[in-house]
Amino acid sequence: MTVTTSNLPPPTMAQRWTVLLFVSLAMFGNYYAYDALNPVVDLLREQNGFSYGQIGFLSTAYNIAALLVLLAGGYIIDRWGTRRAIPLFAAICVVAAVLTAATSRYETMLAGRFLLGIGAEPLIVAATTVLAKWFSGRELGFAFGLNLSFSRLGSAATDWSTSFAAPLYANWQDPLWLATGVAAAGLAAAMLYAMMERRASGRIDLGPDGGGDRLDLRRLYAFGRAYWYIVALCVVFYATIFPFRSFAIDYFQQAHGLDRDAAGMLSSLLPMSAIVLTPLFGLWADRVGRRGLFMAVGTAIMLPLFLMVTYLPPGPSVPMPFGAQPIPLTLLVVAVLLGAVFSLIPAVLWPAVAYRVDPRRLGSAYALMTFCQQIGWAIVPVVVGLLNDRAGAGPQNPAGYAGGMWFYTVLVALGLFFAWRLWRFERAEQTGSAPAR
Repeated sequence: MTVTTSNLPPPTMAQRWTVLLFVSLAMFGNYYAYDALNPVVDLLREQNGFSYGQIGFLSTAYNIAALLVLLAGGYIIDRWGTRRAIPLFAAICVVAAVLTAATSRYETMLAGRFLLGIGAEPLIVAATTVLAKWFSGRELGFAFGLNLSFSRLGSAATDWSTSFAAPLYANWQDPLWLATGVAAAGLAAAMLYAMMERRASGRIDLGPDGGGDRLDLRRLYAFGRAYWYIVALCVVFYATIFPFRSFAIDYFQQAHGLDRDAAGMLSSLLPMSAIVLTPLFGLWADRVGRRGLFMAVGTAIMLPLFLMVTYLPPGPSVPMPFGAQPIPLTLLVVAVLLGAVFSLIPAVLWPAVAYRVDPRRLGSAYALMTFCQQIGWAIVPVVVGLLNDRAGAGPQNPAGYAGGMWFYTVLVALGLFFAWRLWRFERAEQTGSAPAR
């Protein structure tokens, strides 16, 4: 939430929305590069001999890198400013994509995913800082929602690539080279933003040159109780939804017999729903408040979905467009509901922090929340991969995937508990009985 502190004019509407476009394109490339591994899970197993555990650790390597770099990345943003930080981190993502696609050697791919974590998560923090510099007041929440929609479009495009780039899926490598090209386009957008900020410097009021506050470890626990409920929900939500997406296309193929096109289309319903619904949910929450209630309802809807997809009968098949294989009704319903939750919770969760934290410490609060998020996100893919391996999960043993689905359900139950606590806290605030922040 930018505060004018000089006699310079604020950014014009055209400038703000151009900035949003450039930053969102950079995030599109970022998300595409991250999700590019998902549609080739089966190819990595068949052509490279990777186990589920190894593939899970490719995802975890990203999270470990993010944990190591997030605070340092925030320091770089503070000291260098977003104009230098965004192209830097976008360039790191491109190099990481090259490493991941260049060879079938597992150690090199692992290094690529590790490097992607070093670039991608600080890039997200830098993008958040950019929006806070250029947008203020009511526009900020809507800008966040639209930026997230563009980001999810990158994830959806990865899933769609199984159709529009189907010839590339004769091997595991070509889809990853495509992801490298998309990441390079994101770098170009980041450089255009840097040029725009450099031209605007000294002409319009963008606040201090650096980003938000640095994380002060001595004040780590100074945030209020409601903030920590939001952080806890953030951890379990993202530690559930993103690892599930990492294995979703392979899971739909192996456990439910879908072909790659249909599995990709089904998986894409999550980010596609977010593209359309996230800004709308954000506007709705801004209008009525009650963010704790929104999060509790979303988590409650999510709670039974992983068991539904495991144990319910598949139901009748629903025809799909573009000649894709028909999809069982149960899977379609679960995917649609997951997509709605995937839209609702982030749309409310991230802006809610701004209402709970001193604006001077907002950067610290987001950095800390992202740091905690990465801890859970790093652990879950390895656990799910090991559960699949131990149970012998595969097309001959689809029941072997049940352990992972129960694990996801337990995580969602924890999320529901924290959302319920936040909702109770909000109600206590309304009656004046909540403890002071």
